[in-house]
Amino acid sequence: MPRWLPRAMVLALALVACFQLATWGFHQLIGLLLNVLIAFFLALAIEPAVDWMAGRGMRRGLATGLVFLVIVVASVGFVTLLGSMLAGQIATMVEEFPQYLDSVISWINNTFHTHLSRVQVQNNLLNSDWLQRYVQDSANNVLAISAQVLGGLFNLLTVALFSFYFAADGPRLRRALCSVLPPRRQAEVLRAWEIAVAKTGGYLYSRGLMALISGVGHYVLLEILGVPYAPALGMWVGLISQFVPTIGTYLAGALPILIAFTVDPWYALWVFGFVVVYQQFENYLLQPRITAKTVDIHPAVAFGSVIAGTALMGAVGALIAIPATATLQAFLGAYIKRYEVTADPRVRLRARGRGGASDGDADGAAAEGAEPAADREPGSGAPAGERDDERRDERDGERGGMSSGVRGSAE
Repeated sequence: MPRWLPRAMVLALALVACFQLATWGFHQLIGLLLNVLIAFFLALAIEPAVDWMAGRGMRRGLATGLVFLVIVVASVGFVTLLGSMLAGQIATMVEEFPQYLDSVISWINNTFHTHLSRVQVQNNLLNSDWLQRYVQDSANNVLAISAQVLGGLFNLLTVALFSFYFAADGPRLRRALCSVLPPRRQAEVLRAWEIAVAKTGGYLYSRGLMALISGVGHYVLLEILGVPYAPALGMWVGLISQFVPTIGTYLAGALPILIAFTVDPWYALWVFGFVVVYQQFENYLLQPRITAKTVDIHPAVAFGSVIAGTALMGAVGALIAIPATATLQAFLGAYIKRYEVTADPRVRLRARGRGGASDGDADGAAAEGAEPAADREPGSGAPAGERDDERRDERDGERGGMSSGVRGSAE
């Protein structure tokens, strides 16, 4: 046996063990890494506001605390208002549920010629097996749901803590990262950081502006129709439609449509039509104008990035996919060399074919390179293009004679 073989086997086994240990550690820490990633992008989003206040003499820690206080107050107020609205609406729906059930049963009896009664339907629902299984499963899952809620609160506090430190100690963190890099790499890291701050902040601020416009528009419609809790519903539509990717529009529009249906079914139809029309207005007119200077990426690229982010990291990936893609696109744009695009020969062929088919033989000759009769030289029966060819031949002949003379002189 060669002397190096046992040592190589031990080294290979050690490398496999290290790989397995690293894989296990990564899977165990993936939740923490996601929280840190969310906190990093949140810190990038609020850093412009923190820099603005720090530039006017305020300490970065205090400025970051004020920004977080505003975010917390706004979030708590929105959740409280929305919770009161939902509680009141659910109570109203429970009180009026027998009337809804009577109207549905009467419609079924008149349409399908049946003889159903409300008591019969209620007894069948209460004595059904699936309802009893659902209640039993819900009672058994109370502990699991409570654990999920506590875990969500812990993750929220973790994200808030990391984002606070990232925003408050942003300059110190950048210096710590750049201190281990050569000067050339330091400039690239700082430039990438500035691009990420600009793109992430611009994305969130543009989304906030569109959420405000959407919320005000839907609030005005719901107030005109007399739908209850119009301010809370407007806030719901604005925030959910803008900050929940891909399906946010449908989730945002479902709640006001449902509540408008409890007032009048025709109101639900009006709200549905307004949601569809406003979505088209936002997609084709409002969003391109607002995000043109902040997150200038193609809609297809944005949609693909959201799908890829969802597949990789779920809802977190869908939320940060667009600013991450815009940052990467802006950073790579400075290092990709672009060239002037040559003329496409197929365009000339199509133009030549259209010219020959529409303008006759004269324009067909012009498309092939010959000029029309109006451009012929005076006193000449040949077109100017042919005269140019003759002059070119004469110059070539003279040039050939001159070169022969030069060769003779050299000899």
